[in-house]
Amino acid sequence: MYASREDVGYDFGDDSKVGSKPVKPNPNIDGGWAWMIVLSSFLVHILIMGSQMALGILNMEWLEEFNQSRGLTAWVSSLSMGITLIVGPFIGLFISMCGCRKTAIIGGVLNALGWILSAYASNVHYLFLTFGVMAGVGSGMVYLPAVVMVGQYFQKRRALAQGLSTTGTGFGAFLMTALLKYLCTEYGWRSTMFLQGAISLNLCVCGALMRPLSPKDVSEKYVVRSNSEDNKAKALSHSAETIKSSGPLGDELEKKEEATNEEVLHSVQHIDIGDKSRGGRNMYGLRILKTVSQLTVTVRKGFAIWYSSYFGAASLFTNRVFVAFIIWALFAYSSFVIPFIHLPEIVKQYNLSIQNNIFPLTSIIAIVHIFGKVILGIISDLPCISTWNVFLMANFTLVTCILTLPLMHTYVSLAVVCALIGFSSGYFSLMPVVTEDLVGTKHLANAYGIIICANGVSALLGPPFAGWIYDITHKYDFSFYISGLLYMVGILFLFIQPCIQKKQPKEKSTEEAQV
Repeated sequence: MYASREDVGYDFGDDSKVGSKPVKPNPNIDGGWAWMIVLSSFLVHILIMGSQMALGILNMEWLEEFNQSRGLTAWVSSLSMGITLIVGPFIGLFISMCGCRKTAIIGGVLNALGWILSAYASNVHYLFLTFGVMAGVGSGMVYLPAVVMVGQYFQKRRALAQGLSTTGTGFGAFLMTALLKYLCTEYGWRSTMFLQGAISLNLCVCGALMRPLSPKDVSEKYVVRSNSEDNKAKALSHSAETIKSSGPLGDELEKKEEATNEEVLHSVQHIDIGDKSRGGRNMYGLRILKTVSQLTVTVRKGFAIWYSSYFGAASLFTNRVFVAFIIWALFAYSSFVIPFIHLPEIVKQYNLSIQNNIFPLTSIIAIVHIFGKVILGIISDLPCISTWNVFLMANFTLVTCILTLPLMHTYVSLAVVCALIGFSSGYFSLMPVVTEDLVGTKHLANAYGIIICANGVSALLGPPFAGWIYDITHKYDFSFYISGLLYMVGILFLFIQPCIQKKQPKEKSTEEAQV
């Protein structure tokens, strides 16, 4: 229940028991090593999401260093945040082929390399590639496995585990803001990025902790939790070795794999028998042939699983409410990201740097955001409360704060509005529940992947748009007004579509009665 929008694992399903044979529980599920997975995911959220929420500190340094427009400079931060979310569905291909652990370790190296190479940037465009693209892709390669592994290791305590791991975002935003500010003051932004790159190498340690469950453990877990159709919907959260696809696609894939393996074995035997006189020289060629063939089969199988998981859900777009939900997601996340990127400069313009140095406004948002996720989750869990209504009320509160933020010019008033932004943005914990209500459990993983992509687009375009508006008007006021109005349009879509859905059955019943 407390899992946020970025923290839902691709591992949803019914808890109904299927089968009559008693299954001996694995001590690592809901306990044992599972809590090390939670710790790993918690640290990943601190190092990735926390550092991204603190990029406003570096954004000011880049503005002074390169003397470029605010719109152009903001692309650096937005690329890193947006790509982390946008590449999520495509990172599933790597998870399907080589598992969560290897994907996370490679992503940790790529993320650290992006930070370190950014320390040598000579212009903003250089940062686009090193920090925006390279570090962004690396973050996505670590972030998704961290979420997926928590879903794999937990069955009964999944909500608690996801809730504990996702609080790393708030803690990370608070800690990284203070850390980056201190490092920039003492050593300069270039040395800060080099040091942060060294710190980011700890992501490889987090990835190493993601010990995969054995195929036996995974099969035992899913005998209890779901039927074969649910397993197909959850295929993304398992490595290629632990997934057995069901249905026509899986049968066809297995037949192709068996045929390929038979061809390889036949060719190996034929060459081995006919060329014994050539000695061990040909063995290298045979090994290469077997390796290439096995790699081809693995890639083909992983791509088929990935494609069916994300692009085999065209029926989702026939749901008008879900389409409205996507439109809402395109506008919503930018309104939450813009304050993190531009608030430090707004404070500087208002001559409030002394107060902000004592307790940064972005840290207020981060801390209250933790409590908002938990409290809103508890409220929506009450039997007499509608999750949908809580979700809408939180959105209305957030958009109201975004529209009133430019009217505040004192530190106290800005702190109050930032606290409300942090609390109301806790609706992220309700997004998995709302998505499931719209599309059902069967399509939840695919639907949520689409919503994450929409959020990524919003994070990618929001901060540069705000900076571009500032370059034209020399004020941030219009940036918040326009983004707030677009956000309001998205909320109205959520209101209009459910009303249309309710009216349609009544109209159909009236027509049938007349006939």
